[in-house]
Amino acid sequence: MAWAAGHPLNGLHFALVVIGVTVNHFGLNLVDDVLDYRHTVDLQTGDQKNFFTGGSGVLPEGLLKDTQMLTAAALFFSATALIGIYLAWTCGWFVLVFGIFGMACSIFYTAPPIRFGYRGAGELGLLINFGPVIVLGAYFVQARTLAIEPFIASLVPGLLMASMILINEIPDYEADRRGGKWNLVARFGRKTGACLYGAGLACAYSILVLSALAGVLSPFVWLGLVSLPLAFRSLAVLRRHLNDPLAMAPANLAMIKVHALTVSAMVAAYLLEVLIAARNFIC
Repeated sequence: MAWAAGHPLNGLHFALVVIGVTVNHFGLNLVDDVLDYRHTVDLQTGDQKNFFTGGSGVLPEGLLKDTQMLTAAALFFSATALIGIYLAWTCGWFVLVFGIFGMACSIFYTAPPIRFGYRGAGELGLLINFGPVIVLGAYFVQARTLAIEPFIASLVPGLLMASMILINEIPDYEADRRGGKWNLVARFGRKTGACLYGAGLACAYSILVLSALAGVLSPFVWLGLVSLPLAFRSLAVLRRHLNDPLAMAPANLAMIKVHALTVSAMVAAYLLEVLIAARNFIC
């Protein structure tokens, strides 16, 4: 997006952002796995478990020790911190605002004393971190400034990620309540969770369409609508199997594909903008 706006693309900085976000996410998943296991949330294994929810299953099956996973998480977070410090040094201190906020949210999603994922704020946290924090942070690294266009665009992946966590919480409803993980689904029930899931999808696609019509985003972002059939499939499966965690698995898988396809299409939209601008410059 910064490239399409006329800012030169720094390949090294782009790669470091991708690596930093990835290893930070690894750390988040490991800490989440360990602390959910310790709070007796993710204990199901094998055929009892929806493949796409309830943690990795590594700890319940005895494949690794929790201390080993926490050590690995510490290494991932350390790598993230080093990348953040380098990017702040080369691109500006504001990078640290995004980096520190994102890493703190990753750690305290399930870690005490905050544990905001256990207090009904996890969905909002994912919306913010997988939307504005990542997109604006990546944009700033390339452009050295912020803009309204990447902010609006960031709401789409943010809402899709929040929707993904909502549909993943539905199969874990009973386990989360037993373990005291009071996310929105555990607090308000499966039906409310399903309604919030549908609302999140509707908001994401509405932003995609309306912002392009208003000229805020590239008209090519409509390519993201290619994922709509998968979104409808996910909603249909969810409606039929709301109370059956195992039968719900195709809905969870469809949502993963919705997120991946929509975000990839948005990236492709701005690559098209770059190619068109280059062609017009040459001609």
